[in-house]
Amino acid sequence: MSGPAPGPRERALNPWAKIAIDLGPLLVFFLAYYRFDIFAATAAFMAAFVVAVAASWILTRHVPAMTWFSGALVAVFGGLTLWLQDETFIKVKPTILFAMFGAILGFGTLRGRNYLKLLLETAMPGLSDRGWALLQQRWALFFILLAGLNELFWRAFPTEIWVHFKVWGDTLLTFLFALLQFPLLKRHGLKLD
Repeated sequence: MSGPAPGPRERALNPWAKIAIDLGPLLVFFLAYYRFDIFAATAAFMAAFVVAVAASWILTRHVPAMTWFSGALVAVFGGLTLWLQDETFIKVKPTILFAMFGAILGFGTLRGRNYLKLLLETAMPGLSDRGWALLQQRWALFFILLAGLNELFWRAFPTEIWVHFKVWGDTLLTFLFALLQFPLLKRHGLKLD
């Protein structure tokens, strides 16, 4: 998901650079896991995340709020993983992140506020209020599903399987879910230029 259009002092991010910034830390995590272990992968992920945030700032003069929030979770749970030498903390981080995103969007739906629209309105011009409401409900449920899947994978399977799910599974599921929203978006007025 992309955020609002860049402000006057912000610069737009090239789509390939955005993909590298968003997925780079995960790929570093995956490669470090296979070369070393979960603790080295966690440290590498934390370092790569800092580099990604710095690159985002250098290229756009902006770091999205969701990235700051995710970074705080990476610092806390990654730090606990390394300090206590307990992989549970890094495994539970995605559950907490996805559950919080789902809860925030669900809370917005219950309050009649569309937080997704506040984040993405300029990226999706023309989408009706009904379209925004449905999209927010779907993403809220999807994030809760991802939280549940992460819990299942880290509790029921060996670390290697969880790493594959974290790097490839939830990334692919998110991409596919986003693609599956295009009929709804088109039906509710999204303008595709």
